[in-house]
Amino acid sequence: MSEDTMAVASPEASEDQRVALIDDPITVGELAEAVSRSPIDLLRILMKFGMMVPITQAIDFETASIVCAELDIQIGLRSEQPEAPVAEAVEELPEAEAEADEAAPTASPTAARRSLIRDVIGAEAPQELLPRPLVVTVLGHVDHGKTTLLDTIRQANVVESEAGGITQATGAYQVRHETDGQIQLITFIDTPGHEAFTQMRARGAEVTDLVILVVAADDGVMPQTEEAIDHAQAAEVPILVALNKIDRPNANLNRVMTQLSNHGLTPTDWEGDTQVVPISALTGENIDDLLDTITLLTDELAPRANPRGRTVGTVLEAHVDRKQGVTTMLLVQNGTLRKGDYVSTGNTWGRIKSMKAFDGALLREAGPGAPVQVLGLSEPPVAGEFWACHATKKQAEQQAKARRQQDRVADQATPAPEDFFAFDQLQEEKELRLIVRADVQGSLDPVLSSLRGIKQNEIKIQVLRHAVGDVSANDVLLAEASQAMIVGFNVGVERAVEERAQAEGIRVRLYRIIYDLVEDIEKLLSGMLEPVYAEIVIGQAEVRQSFLVKGGRAAGCVVVDGVVKSNAQARLVRPGSQERSTRITELRRYRDRVDTVSMGQECGIRLLDINDFADGDLIEVLELQEQARQL
Repeated sequence: MSEDTMAVASPEASEDQRVALIDDPITVGELAEAVSRSPIDLLRILMKFGMMVPITQAIDFETASIVCAELDIQIGLRSEQPEAPVAEAVEELPEAEAEADEAAPTASPTAARRSLIRDVIGAEAPQELLPRPLVVTVLGHVDHGKTTLLDTIRQANVVESEAGGITQATGAYQVRHETDGQIQLITFIDTPGHEAFTQMRARGAEVTDLVILVVAADDGVMPQTEEAIDHAQAAEVPILVALNKIDRPNANLNRVMTQLSNHGLTPTDWEGDTQVVPISALTGENIDDLLDTITLLTDELAPRANPRGRTVGTVLEAHVDRKQGVTTMLLVQNGTLRKGDYVSTGNTWGRIKSMKAFDGALLREAGPGAPVQVLGLSEPPVAGEFWACHATKKQAEQQAKARRQQDRVADQATPAPEDFFAFDQLQEEKELRLIVRADVQGSLDPVLSSLRGIKQNEIKIQVLRHAVGDVSANDVLLAEASQAMIVGFNVGVERAVEERAQAEGIRVRLYRIIYDLVEDIEKLLSGMLEPVYAEIVIGQAEVRQSFLVKGGRAAGCVVVDGVVKSNAQARLVRPGSQERSTRITELRRYRDRVDTVSMGQECGIRLLDINDFADGDLIEVLELQEQARQL
């Protein structure tokens, strides 16, 4: 073991207060040695959080701190500067809350992110924690007025800035509201209301202090309303109900409040615990009351963070800008993010080259509760991912490298969700190959989830590549080589790329609405299904007599319905006897061979392998018709 991973104790500290200084990242085995515990103990805790890793696997400092907190051990990050005092190099984390014995053996990645934020803030000295803006997420069923409410609040209460103009694509903004002479800042996280964006709504609930649930007074609780309630309650986030559209003539407040009560949201007016504010986002009625209620809840919830502490937060959104490159929206949840800081998140890292407020104003630093748009990361991170600042470039780079290694190990050990789309050239089954592009990472995930949710068994959907940004020339090259179709969601195609695709016959389909995308893919899959044919009766001929012909017998008939065709499939139907399947081998009108005989005409019919006819027999003429197949 190197000296860098050895436990270091402060001279003044007792044995119980010892703080182990470690590198970031560090292998499980080295961490076990540094804290003088069995590697099995550490692996057991990692398994509890859903991480199946070998003893030689490197883990990041955040993960190591959670593991050690479970063992009541404090660890700190060893500084790379030898001259720095030990006290400055130690980043203490608090003891984690004791888990109940009956706790679930695994935790979701989102829960782990939430634990990281909680533990970092919990590690701060209480006297260093200062009030920060409340972070609010607005959720609700489609068409219930969420967008109108956000627009109304923005237009009336957006924090003034020299840059002006609101960048709505960032998905976050701040407003300043005055109540009783006091001005408070409120951070709003904007999440799409489409039901396919369930994952994004869940991530929104993970970073928020309060959920505003928009419910239309004329429509009531709907499926996406229920989803939003589930996400907020699962994240243990309080809910404030904005009862919208009270200006509608068919608004029924009592009915909606009854529905809310049935979902565990009993209004305070009904002696419950849920604040319900009737509003009209369209007219602006009671919007100030809604903001007043938010500020009152801010005092009650008392959100706090240490602006001088460890700088961490959550990725809200990321996309590739054609001119600027990787653009990322971060929510600062502790510490202060500054221009020039080294940041890692997931398997990517970078140095903050530029930082803007939600309205485009350039910033040099941003404190807790602030949403900021930054440039400098090497790749677009995943929306909802934990991010942290590092003292040096090396630490940030090593952290991203360790995460990539973790992902590779996890991919080998457990099938990832994308394995559903795995490209397997050895399988000869029918397949629809796709290259998927989306404007932002937060859109890409639900698009892939929607494709994964298409129910069919005969055709394999294979996503050969999925990425953020406009359709590229490399996408067209891959489509050429693999005979794939390119699907874009809220993205564009450069003229040269579009011309290349057209010249090579590559299908490029762009969408603005996810329903349209899924519907078109379902139609494509239906068209690729093996056809199904149904026997359709196209004509009937009644036997009036039979007579000898060369090689057997023929039936003299009258066509009573439809048309009779030569060489068509047929059935001989006789009352009291089993139907016999056959084929018309010869069809005549008088002495002439003909191809068809219409209703009302007489004809002679010979059937394959049938020579016994009786008066009154019915010959049904069949035709196989292809049937449209549905998934």
